[in-house]
Amino acid sequence: MAWGGLITGLLTAEPRPLTFFEKQASYPWLIVGLVSIGAFIGQLDATIVQLALPTLGKTFTATLEAVSWVSLAYLVAFASFLPIFGRLCEIYGRKSLYVIGYVIFIVASLACGFAPDLGWLIALRVLQGIGGSMLGANSIAILVAAIDEERRGRALGYFAAAQAVGMCAGPAVGGLVLGLLGWSWVFWVSVPFGLAGAFLGWLILPQTRALDTRKRFDWDGALLLGPAIVMAVLALNQVTARGATSPFILGLVTAAAVLVWLLIRRERNSSSPLVDLRLFASGAFTRGIIAVVLGYSLLYGMFFLMSFALEHGYGDTPLAAGLRLSAIPIALGLVAPWSGALSNRLGDRLLSAAGMGLCLAALTVLAYAEANPDLARPISTAAFVIFGAGLGVFIAPNNHATIQAAPANLSGEAGSMLNLMRALGTSLGVAAASSTLSWRLESVTGLHQTWIPFAGHRTLFAIESSLGVLALMAVAAAGLSLAKAGVSRRR
Repeated sequence: MAWGGLITGLLTAEPRPLTFFEKQASYPWLIVGLVSIGAFIGQLDATIVQLALPTLGKTFTATLEAVSWVSLAYLVAFASFLPIFGRLCEIYGRKSLYVIGYVIFIVASLACGFAPDLGWLIALRVLQGIGGSMLGANSIAILVAAIDEERRGRALGYFAAAQAVGMCAGPAVGGLVLGLLGWSWVFWVSVPFGLAGAFLGWLILPQTRALDTRKRFDWDGALLLGPAIVMAVLALNQVTARGATSPFILGLVTAAAVLVWLLIRRERNSSSPLVDLRLFASGAFTRGIIAVVLGYSLLYGMFFLMSFALEHGYGDTPLAAGLRLSAIPIALGLVAPWSGALSNRLGDRLLSAAGMGLCLAALTVLAYAEANPDLARPISTAAFVIFGAGLGVFIAPNNHATIQAAPANLSGEAGSMLNLMRALGTSLGVAAASSTLSWRLESVTGLHQTWIPFAGHRTLFAIESSLGVLALMAVAAAGLSLAKAGVSRRR
């Protein structure tokens, strides 16, 4: 049997769930609970690793650009493979890919804790990101197929709550684990949840119905999209280390641009495109999707900078830093549910812009905190609350306005694009923050690619001036939110 046929057979040979579970009245909610475990793990892993970056940088004596790839490797792999697995689950089945994703994630997480050096850790994080993308691409589709329309909103609310809990728990759990057990446990802490998810998924998840085997997988699009993302993020991450006019950076930017151009040409002519370019015919959708990228770039850029500010600048323990940093996702999670109701009164555009205004105010407060060290801790904590609340006000209305701006017959594709741009935004935020901080530290100290000896004031000064790139993102997102656009939904 050819390898392709063997792989296809393995993927489509989905076992039936146990009859015991199928007969339960609560069976649909068991499925919701199961995919919510995956949502929790994904957000826990993303935020817990951000807090560990200063510790990992010191452990492996790595530059800021290098240690940032512990985070970026996962995020870039997740973003690159997300549309690929999203399409494969439609063709070969959701259950198989979902369980395989759990297995890959668990194995990679275990191996990360044993990594002998930074290079191995980054490589294993790529594998972990591939497993995570299998979970991310399938979770919503599994949930929607399992729950009737009447109860779907409630189920999606539970799913979003699991993500919020994972994001909120990440910094605090990360600080506790780093302080008591060491950096390896940052990766091992999610393994029990992953084992439970894989085992229960095999027993509980239903077989995929209505496989679309007539769809052709867009291999050309897949081979162009992933490398384009990697090269763009690598260029942004390395621009300060190599120089904007270096052959390496110019080569990366040129290669990324060529790949994007080829991707656009390919997708325009494809009968089953991986990226449906018809979405971008709407100016309102295009502006909204760029704002999505900026919003998540802001969030993860802030996580990166403040992890170094709290641990390397203020000298906080990992636990203290984690507890303070958790104010951002907690405020975001508390405010986000209310912003949807408010948008019905004030409008999506105005509320989204107001959210970015709060983020800009928080960044200003953080810059003031560095100049007043005696008040720095309470001031910075208050700024974290304001920043999280601002993102909570921004994200839901902007997402709603963006989906509404897409043609009605492309709502599913619009949701997939939203997920892809959210993942891309996290990658760009970490890359931009690490590159800017490295550049500012070099300006402050006069030394190239060295940060570990410069704890305290010099690190804080470099971080204060690095906040400018986040402020520019907030201003751009606010401008996009306020831009006039047609509000009619095209059919």
